[in-house]
Amino acid sequence: MATLKMKILGFMVIMLSISAIAKGDENENESSSKPPTLVKMVKGKKMCVKDWECNVLSRFCCNLTISDFFETYQFENLFSKRNSPVAHAVGFWDYKSFIIASALFQPLGFGTTGGKQMQMKEIAAFLGHVGSKTSCGYGVATGGPLAWGLCYNKEMSPSQDYCDDFFKLTYPCSPGVQYYGRGALPIYWNYNYGKIGEALKVDLLNHPEYIEQNATLAFQAAIWQWMNPVKKGQPSAHDAFVGNWKPTKNDTLSKRVPGFGTTMNILYGDNVCNQGDIDSMNNIISHYLYYLDLMGIGREEAGPHELLTCAEQKPFNPSSSPAAASS
Repeated sequence: MATLKMKILGFMVIMLSISAIAKGDENENESSSKPPTLVKMVKGKKMCVKDWECNVLSRFCCNLTISDFFETYQFENLFSKRNSPVAHAVGFWDYKSFIIASALFQPLGFGTTGGKQMQMKEIAAFLGHVGSKTSCGYGVATGGPLAWGLCYNKEMSPSQDYCDDFFKLTYPCSPGVQYYGRGALPIYWNYNYGKIGEALKVDLLNHPEYIEQNATLAFQAAIWQWMNPVKKGQPSAHDAFVGNWKPTKNDTLSKRVPGFGTTMNILYGDNVCNQGDIDSMNNIISHYLYYLDLMGIGREEAGPHELLTCAEQKPFNPSSSPAAASS
């Protein structure tokens, strides 16, 4: 009997310990439910590897990984209508594809920068862009217009081939191939498929259709766009959002400040920004705020309006520049 009591007591201690670990401390990343599989000091800095999800020695891998704070049920909540019969990519997008795709970038800081709240906010921000750009929601749609993200995985009625011969030496168009919008952050134009394909080591220039055939690849391409600047010397959307980017005097004069608003400037330029309070900009912001609420952070943590908007921001890359034609 005494042995049974000891076993029960031991089991309760273990369960309490697991519960404490699962709850964690929001301000202390080392409370991760997945302990690092390797910890190493490199030049006085702590570096970690954490399981398959953050499997390159990195300071970011000492933090929570994305699956520690963003689980399947949350993905389902954010994109609750994506597999409705009227959606256009039924069965394509799923949580597993997103997490596998993110593992390529978590050692670089994607969703692993800062404390838990910043990590969650970055995922909400990135997916806010994704949800807005792949939505088939409208004002009276069931569940509301913000519940329909990931409804598409490609442009349904392309108006052109999106082949720019200016890049015929570096990214020549493949005969008969169309470079219309595909993916979670839709890719347009031969030079963007070529550039992203080179980075991911996939021949997207000759086979852009791979993006609409593989959800993991589609998410990888979108995260790559988030993590990399359009041009050298400019910030990435990631850096602008998490606070790595320090604006120059010219940025300040152009009303470009670290925050969500500047991520829109980087990704879409004057297709969305420097046009005042337009619907396309507000739709992206609305998705971000909605996702903050659904993830349990709350839209009040998004910061003041001037950090959310790009209504008066001058674009980094005006639309006359080929680099701005990616959206």
